[in-house]
Amino acid sequence: MSKRRWQMRRNCALTPKQLLQFYIALVCLSLIVATGFFLAGVWMIPIFTALELSAVTIGFFIYCRHALDCETIDIEGKRLLIKKFIGYKETLYELNTEWARIELPAENAKTFYISQSKLRVELGQFIRHDQQLVLIDQIRPFLR
Repeated sequence: MSKRRWQMRRNCALTPKQLLQFYIALVCLSLIVATGFFLAGVWMIPIFTALELSAVTIGFFIYCRHALDCETIDIEGKRLLIKKFIGYKETLYELNTEWARIELPAENAKTFYISQSKLRVELGQFIRHDQQLVLIDQIRPFLR
């Protein structure tokens, strides 16, 4: 029984660990500068530093929430398992390779679909259109 796996991940420049290290360095530097201005008697700078760090923190939380997003397709025998991990929410779809069908993406579509009966799963949002076509060509022989 052959088992195949394809994984599509979001393209992120920084891992969550790298982002945390950068964030800590940014906070430390900002607080050092704000403290220096506060000790010099300029009390406005720490207020703006707090606003800046609040905005950056919110932005980094949004980035981290989606940094680990991915879609995985597993085929083992007649079982087609699709896992979508988007924003800390994991959705699992189980289909039968005998009945599942791939719907080719439209010309400028960003995604394609694998469907079975009334279930229609959208895939490929993290890869380019040409990569979608290659992936479809790799999956198609496993579907009957």
